[in-house]
Amino acid sequence: MSDSRKPADEYVVIRHRPGYRLRRSLILLGFTVVAAVAGYAAGLAQGGFRFSSAEASAEHLLDQVETLQEQYREARQSLINLERGRAIDEQALREARNTMVGLETRISELEADLTFYRNIMAPSETSKGLQVDSFTVTPARSDGTYNFKMVLTQVGNNKSYISGLVAVNVIGTQEGEKEVIALRDLSDEIDDLGVKFRFRYFQDIEGTLRLPDGFAPYEIQVVAQAEGRKASQSERTFDWKDLTEN
Repeated sequence: MSDSRKPADEYVVIRHRPGYRLRRSLILLGFTVVAAVAGYAAGLAQGGFRFSSAEASAEHLLDQVETLQEQYREARQSLINLERGRAIDEQALREARNTMVGLETRISELEADLTFYRNIMAPSETSKGLQVDSFTVTPARSDGTYNFKMVLTQVGNNKSYISGLVAVNVIGTQEGEKEVIALRDLSDEIDDLGVKFRFRYFQDIEGTLRLPDGFAPYEIQVVAQAEGRKASQSERTFDWKDLTEN
């Protein structure tokens, strides 16, 4: 099949070379000055210049120098404008990239929230009722201190409230021996072995915990126990390394 494009439809790509016009102007300036000086010297050597002619030539050269200096200043300003434009373009590009990263992060967060609510409202057959949805820890300013957050959900039948207690144990080693420490012994915000909850869709439980010196955690065990008409139990174990590396 022949190419139906007309010559007018073809494009020519010209490489952009910053500073090329400035360098060309400077080269022309150099050649002009050299030619003028050479011509003036040749005239003197032949004795063809009178004093008045020399003055006129000097004035003419001075005018040319001033003109070329003005052209040089304009070319230099053009180069500065190009450099500023390039810097502005690069800054705009960086800002656009940062905006895109922020939007992608926000989209991921919204998609995660959407999945979270969908799972609550339309769960699978194997995940209904009280659920331990997640447990997260983030390092605080002090060494060995972490902020924690756990999320409990009621999946599927959430027309009425669900209530009960949730217990958290941190499992690790102390001086080579396995040790299980209740969350109330690590957090000043929790007084009982179990934290009370009551919610319809989900509930966040947040606080701060501090690990004892020499204690190396490797798991967090969460056990939620619902009471009353919706009595049920949900249990999950979280790997400490996975929690702190995310």
